Amino acid sequence: MRPWAMDNPFHLGFASLIGYLSHKAIMDTGARLKLVRESYKLSQRELARRSGVTNATISLIEQNRVSPSISSLKKLLEGIPMTLADFFTFDQPPGQDQYVFRAGDQPDLGRNGVRLLLVGATLPSRQMRFLREQYAPGADSGEEPIVHSEGEECGLVTRGTVELTIDGQVNILGPGDGYYFPTTLPHRFRNIGQDEAEIISSNTPANF
Repeated sequence: MRPWAMDNPFHLGFASLIGYLSHKAIMDTGARLKLVRESYKLSQRELARRSGVTNATISLIEQNRVSPSISSLKKLLEGIPMTLADFFTFDQPPGQDQYVFRAGDQPDLGRNGVRLLLVGATLPSRQMRFLREQYAPGADSGEEPIVHSEGEECGLVTRGTVELTIDGQVNILGPGDGYYFPTTLPHRFRNIGQDEAEIISSNTPANF
């Protein structure tokens, strides 16, 4: 669910929020996190308690002194709660009867050598998440495995070599190889090849 549809200050202050972002050109992760946290009236200490991420780490992220991995940022946002998709697209108005999303209309949710290009970012009632994932050589989804509270995920490697660890089991995937697993199992992606790896993936519900 997008922020302005929730019972929080964004619901009444969306226009002001967009104006503020446009005026300040604030698009980096640290500024986004601080803006969201304060809009939900959460202190750094309270967000740390909710998410299990230390207060010091939250402070460093908001100052852009550290860059969180995908798994770390997801864990942090679960304390709000907010999805990665909403976090990186809350400044985009909902789409009206939009069915086609060009390459330039796919926001990047990724971090640290990983690009996660989201299709349908402006749809307010997405039932699934559909991504084009691109991993630079050596890049991964984070040291900590990703775990969702519910759902399923599937994908297909289109190029490169990907190490996919599901519930402790390591699998090496190449072009044409696919996967399908419950997202309640801890999982992690890593590019172990010399070239960029790409995955086309989807999960439901759209909780990423």
